[in-house]
Amino acid sequence: MSTRTLISPATLARPRGKAIYWTVFTAVVVLFALAFLFPVYWMVTGAMKSPDEVARTPPTLVPHHWHLGGYTDAWDLMQLPQHLWNTVVQAAGAWAFQLVFCTAAAYALSKLRPAFGKVILGGILATLMVPAQALVVPKYLTAADLPLIHTSLLNDPLGIWLPAVANAFNLYLLKRFFDQLPRDVLEAAEIDGAGKLRILWSVVLPMSRPVLGVVSIFALVAVWQDFLWPLMVFSDTDKQPISVALVQLSQNIQLTVLIAAMVIASIPMVALFLVFQRHIIAGIGAGSTKG
Repeated sequence: MSTRTLISPATLARPRGKAIYWTVFTAVVVLFALAFLFPVYWMVTGAMKSPDEVARTPPTLVPHHWHLGGYTDAWDLMQLPQHLWNTVVQAAGAWAFQLVFCTAAAYALSKLRPAFGKVILGGILATLMVPAQALVVPKYLTAADLPLIHTSLLNDPLGIWLPAVANAFNLYLLKRFFDQLPRDVLEAAEIDGAGKLRILWSVVLPMSRPVLGVVSIFALVAVWQDFLWPLMVFSDTDKQPISVALVQLSQNIQLTVLIAAMVIASIPMVALFLVFQRHIIAGIGAGSTKG
């Protein structure tokens, strides 16, 4: 069965058709690359301009004089090392808790099939229809006075880690991936005498690296860019993450220094994506095919 395309194979076979095709394709790729990269260039070079040049109208595309002092001032004046470390601790803990508990819950709902499993899954998915803003107040009251043990999670990384575990989207993403794993592989492991935990550790997790990479990116980015909840949890300035500190400390800071701080704050997430982009793309494709 032939597939209809915008340009027929006969047209592509001609030199003129091939030249037009590659010209249009290259132009589209270049335009999309410029659309995504130009804001990054504008932010990086904006921190290297003088305060007067940043506010100039019309703006300059290339700085007249390159000033690297904005980055060093941002590093020192805004205490970026401390706040970046706070963010790393909070994001890493939320990622670890989420990966462990969401993976265990998804594996149980997918492969162990507990009683009322569909009802439990439906209740979990129903939370996706509740706006996050509607949960802020009850979540804060719970963190301020934890039921049963009556302790406060405010100004504590646990106030970020524990709420992050309840991520219905990542749990459902993991469950859907586990549903598509070849059942004969799992049955072969059972015949060899492997228990449920052994199958999860030795069979399921190695096969689930793509989706685990996607979930990891979602978990880390969610904590890294979150503002409202860390602002409510951390009243102590020394414990605030970078997203909150940039706002709290920007009152008496020059615009170029603030732009430089935002550039530095975005580097870890960009680096994380570049390192795990292969796993992200594989994970996105893995969810659309039946294993």
